[in-house]
Amino acid sequence: MVKIADAVDRAIAQRALYGTTGTAPGRLLAEGEGWTVHDVVCASGPADRPYEEQHSLVSIAIVAAGTFQYRSTTGHALMTPGSLMLGNIGECFECGHEHGTGDRCIAFRYAPGYFAQLASEAGASATARKFAVPRLPALRESTPVVADACAALTGARDLSWDEIGVRLAAHVARQIDGVSPTRPGISSRMVERVTRSVRAIDADPARRLTLRQLAAEAEVSPYHFLRTFEQLTAVTPHQYVRRARLRAAAVRLLQEPAQVIDVAFDSGFGDLSNFNRAFRGEFGMSPRAYRQAGRRRSITRSHAPKA
Repeated sequence: MVKIADAVDRAIAQRALYGTTGTAPGRLLAEGEGWTVHDVVCASGPADRPYEEQHSLVSIAIVAAGTFQYRSTTGHALMTPGSLMLGNIGECFECGHEHGTGDRCIAFRYAPGYFAQLASEAGASATARKFAVPRLPALRESTPVVADACAALTGARDLSWDEIGVRLAAHVARQIDGVSPTRPGISSRMVERVTRSVRAIDADPARRLTLRQLAAEAEVSPYHFLRTFEQLTAVTPHQYVRRARLRAAAVRLLQEPAQVIDVAFDSGFGDLSNFNRAFRGEFGMSPRAYRQAGRRRSITRSHAPKA
């Protein structure tokens, strides 16, 4: 099974061997009228100093692996797998890796007129055309489009990047409509501890994890860990673990013909009924239906007329 984090590990190893830079311009995956999508793999770490960049277009980047600190004029945020990094055209920003090495993002960029059209057609107000927050966290509503993008990135299915980009833009516009920026004051030391926990979860989401265990590894009380984790990620540790498991399971369902019960157990769910219930709650359909829908989308894509 192809893992999304494999590309990050290769980039880090290549940098250590050849001394290449930690950042990469990104590999173009697809483009169309008013949009592009790139696979951006970064091998930067704590020893690398962040430098200022600028969004040339409206940007929505799906964090597929790794973590980093995102700083823009709309605020600061810890970016974790499943979260969406938001950038306005012309906006300056920095990405820092003070507490971990490497990340991988699926970066969609939209011409402002095209994004405004998609936002309007999605029913969002005019205020949604300019992001007031730096990110959308890894929420349930984002999981289906994030999982499809990750599956397409691994080559699990020949899914349409054009369609994923339209769904992503519409989803973000609806979610951020009326959202105001928040800037919780959290110490750098606690950000480091939570980041370390997030990376440990994503390294093996199926591992049995409890709040007390995560708090002990972070060297803080369960109450303080729960409170800080939720402040930084906008979800509880339990929600984050379950969502990481379900995203991995969804990609695997599209990657290989493994039985659903095997995917459930390998993903860390103790029984099939619990997995089916959690999956349906996250994706709005059963694992079997999700796999069949992915096959239909792939078949439709493969039989589409070539431009």
